[in-house]
Amino acid sequence: MKKIKLIITIFAMSIYLFACAGASTKQKGTGMGAAIGAASGAILGQIIGKDTEATLVGAAIGTAIGGATGYAVGSYMDKQEKELNAALADSEAASIKRTQDVLIATFKSALLFDFDSFLLKPGANAEISKVANVLIKYPNTLIDVEGHTDSRGSETYNQTLSEKRAKAVKDILVQRGVASNRIQIYGYGESQPISSEDALNRRVTIIIKPI
Repeated sequence: MKKIKLIITIFAMSIYLFACAGASTKQKGTGMGAAIGAASGAILGQIIGKDTEATLVGAAIGTAIGGATGYAVGSYMDKQEKELNAALADSEAASIKRTQDVLIATFKSALLFDFDSFLLKPGANAEISKVANVLIKYPNTLIDVEGHTDSRGSETYNQTLSEKRAKAVKDILVQRGVASNRIQIYGYGESQPISSEDALNRRVTIIIKPI
């Protein structure tokens, strides 16, 4: 049994590593899905058949299904990424990054809020609305809105401020038609700095994850 598990694990990782070597995001998604599918299918095959043949059959089926699913997810996020980049092409407030199949839109806090405030500036509504218009078209994603501050002020105050800023962004997304149950808000205060510059640490991120 241990030997079979080792073989399947090596098989699954080989699929993933081969697919990810110089691959596009779609191909990486295919490789990830295939690897997960192979491992999951093998486990299910062993549970049902309790023999080597059933395990290998399960792995093969899992690879096919997982690979197809991974490709579909990668393609779905590719399209959404392209539209987000187009929507925010002229924006000075936001940037889009991607890690695997997760998209991260980062908004500079100074362009969304006045100092020490959680009330959105008039221009901020338009920027967030651009994101909302894309999110509405791609309902098979979940959204985390995260608020961050710099280290000035007390830790408790900054925590509360970050939460209120995240909620303010969520409220605009919902007002523009994004389903509220897709969105979770988080405030991290000053706990996750990304720079020695206060201005860069003050930010709101919208993290978009495939279902």
